[in-house]
Amino acid sequence: MIEVEIKAKADLSKVRLILENIRAVKIRVEDQSDTYFAAPYRDFAKTDEALRIRNLDGRAVLTYKGPKLDSVSKTRKEFETVVDEKNTTEILHALGFSEAGAVRKSREVFRAGDITVCLDSVEGLGEFLEVEIVVEEEQEPGPIRLKLFEFLKQFGISEEDSIRTSYLEMVLEKLNT
Repeated sequence: MIEVEIKAKADLSKVRLILENIRAVKIRVEDQSDTYFAAPYRDFAKTDEALRIRNLDGRAVLTYKGPKLDSVSKTRKEFETVVDEKNTTEILHALGFSEAGAVRKSREVFRAGDITVCLDSVEGLGEFLEVEIVVEEEQEPGPIRLKLFEFLKQFGISEEDSIRTSYLEMVLEKLNT
């Protein structure tokens, strides 16, 4: 699958009001704890990939994110599977992977038609709005990306506001300054 995603800084209290006005449906609230891994055989920062284990209230999901597919959004291939967090971490360590960093956030998830809207409060970074639509690999992501940017206009967010930097990159950058 391909995740067509756009992220921007946002005032979440204002976003919530707009979501209420457009009758977006609140699906859930999650506390997410993400541990990212570095591969022993290539530099994911250079290849623009990510491997993480996300803990969601005691349920763990292993996610691989491929390189971004365009220069304006966070569109990329993504694969996920439910795992046993402790055993998977031990397997990754046995294979030479090391922990690269962690991201903690609270996420509110909404649906607005076929668009998933996420309001993220990220520990140490602030508030962000993410919108996404997941498509099959054979589907052209360009029209979907345009649809997402059109949707974001109602929040006062334009293509220039799009942030392609991952939360992990932001956390690591903050630690190194």
